[in-house]
Amino acid sequence: MAITNSYIQEKLTEKFGEQVTNFEETYGMLSFESPKEFNLKVLQFLYDEPTLSFQFMTDLTAVHYPNQTGRELTVVYHLHNLVENVRLRFKVFTDINTPDVFTASKLFEAANWMERETFDFFGVNFIGHPNLKRVLNVDEMDYFPLRKEYPLEDQTRIDKDDEMFGRG
Repeated sequence: MAITNSYIQEKLTEKFGEQVTNFEETYGMLSFESPKEFNLKVLQFLYDEPTLSFQFMTDLTAVHYPNQTGRELTVVYHLHNLVENVRLRFKVFTDINTPDVFTASKLFEAANWMERETFDFFGVNFIGHPNLKRVLNVDEMDYFPLRKEYPLEDQTRIDKDDEMFGRG
């Protein structure tokens, strides 16, 4: 039996009820979210449930939504069932002032470095991570470069004026 997105949604809703929400299907991939306190429970269920078997983490990253008060940072998990070749996207939102999310590194070995990178660029604090420190940026950096907290470019630069490119 091939796993369908509606079957996955049904199993998740059956297990977690209203703790899993905002189901949507984009380009055939099921996406949903749950509160950050449930991330490990949902991930463990997706991993252990024999009819689902999402046992491969393809990617883990974050997104910064500065205009969503109380939900500014989103941790995004991409999981893959290799046997059925089915993928899904799972999101947990957190406040930028307390960006604490439980680590998935005990469940997925690949999460270790992905969580370190997500911490390095977005500042998400993965609680329980065995070695959460910067992996690409210098340790002395006191900000998180992929947060949308800075202007895209210096608006006073004259080398970016249209006149410099014959458009003015």
